[in-house]
Amino acid sequence: MAFESLGEKLQGVFKKLKGKGKVSPADVKEAMREVKLALLEADVNFKVVKEFIASVSEKANGSEVLESLTPGQQIIKIVNEELTQLMGGAQARISFASKPPTVIMLVGLQGAGKTTTSAKLAGSIKKQFDKRPLLVACDVYRPAAIKQLEVVGSQLEIPVFSMGDKKNPVDIAREAVAHAVKHGNDPVIIDTAGRLHIDEVLMCELSNIKEEVKPNEILLVVDAMTGQDAVNVAESFNEQLGIDGIILTKLDGDARGGSALSVRQVTGKPIKYVGMGEKLGDLEPFYPDRMASRILGMGDVLTLIDKAQEAFDEKQAAQLERKMATNTFDLEDFLEQLAQIKKMGPLEQVISMMPGIGGKLPKDVQIDDKQLARPEAIIRSMTPKERHNPSIINASRKVRIANGAGVRVQDVNALLKQFDQMRAMMKQFSSPKMKKKMGKMRFPFA
Repeated sequence: MAFESLGEKLQGVFKKLKGKGKVSPADVKEAMREVKLALLEADVNFKVVKEFIASVSEKANGSEVLESLTPGQQIIKIVNEELTQLMGGAQARISFASKPPTVIMLVGLQGAGKTTTSAKLAGSIKKQFDKRPLLVACDVYRPAAIKQLEVVGSQLEIPVFSMGDKKNPVDIAREAVAHAVKHGNDPVIIDTAGRLHIDEVLMCELSNIKEEVKPNEILLVVDAMTGQDAVNVAESFNEQLGIDGIILTKLDGDARGGSALSVRQVTGKPIKYVGMGEKLGDLEPFYPDRMASRILGMGDVLTLIDKAQEAFDEKQAAQLERKMATNTFDLEDFLEQLAQIKKMGPLEQVISMMPGIGGKLPKDVQIDDKQLARPEAIIRSMTPKERHNPSIINASRKVRIANGAGVRVQDVNALLKQFDQMRAMMKQFSSPKMKKKMGKMRFPFA
């Protein structure tokens, strides 16, 4: 995952600082040297690194830091704040038009994932803002580009406007906006053509589309895997076309992450979304403060809460609370909870957002989504009667369930034991006394 190596190195530097009772200017200088090397290895722009180190060093060498009781923590706080500012400071949102439809034009080089990202963006806006987006197929050159957009659009139940691959993209864009006005679609998301490199023909066509439909937002899609090239591409597109924001794709891959830390500073344009997976729901709004926390191993509680709220159904949550209160939570309910957890995304990604855990798992600990498949298979091998009343599962039933799930009887025993422990804990938490205690608690993110 992007930033994994950078995060480990930065956390290693700060662990040394936290171990010191007092921190001297020499300690700060050595720490900043290691931070600088870590950033450069992560493919962060050299000029950006130089400015970042200078700013952090100046603040870290202040008397209020060096003379404090927790200088290591103070320096981490400074680095966290500077990283946040480096990536934009605050979340940059889509600027919707006061008079619909809002026109959003996606541009970028071929291979950056523009077509899939167009659908992901449409799906995200539809879900978050309850709008009726329209996807527009303006890439008439790449084979099957129009068909690809139609397929991903249908999967999200979002209409796609197309006039085939023989029409001029400028005409298609104009007709699409007129169609949106007539049918009440908003926003209009235009998937434009890309090239393997920036050329005059490409920029001329994009400029003509821009002139014709006057988009509210021009978003550049860049592949985070390309490192510094992503920054160079962003700079060129911004100079020639004038972009309003950036979408970084493939940030879940082996990208070193330097582009995310450089592109905002170099172009002055904000990162608005990041692609964190191949599924159509794997597009996240970009929060600089949350990303900085992830890099420094502090977790990302707010994004974890967002994912949980998206995944968990309110009616099911209310029903679950009632079952906890009456101690009627059964294996059928447990199966539903597993399904909800799977909706939140890959386990490794979810765990990386937990404070105190993210980025600090031992090397020999492997997070495998298949770990959720085993209990699911065991429960699905049970009869409805066994799921609702696990106490009837005797030795012969366990053998049958194990054979049906392709596991050992010990695995069935382990699941049933875990379930009993969970149910006991739920009963404890649902008691009036515990509810009263919980009601008085105040969480930092509440």
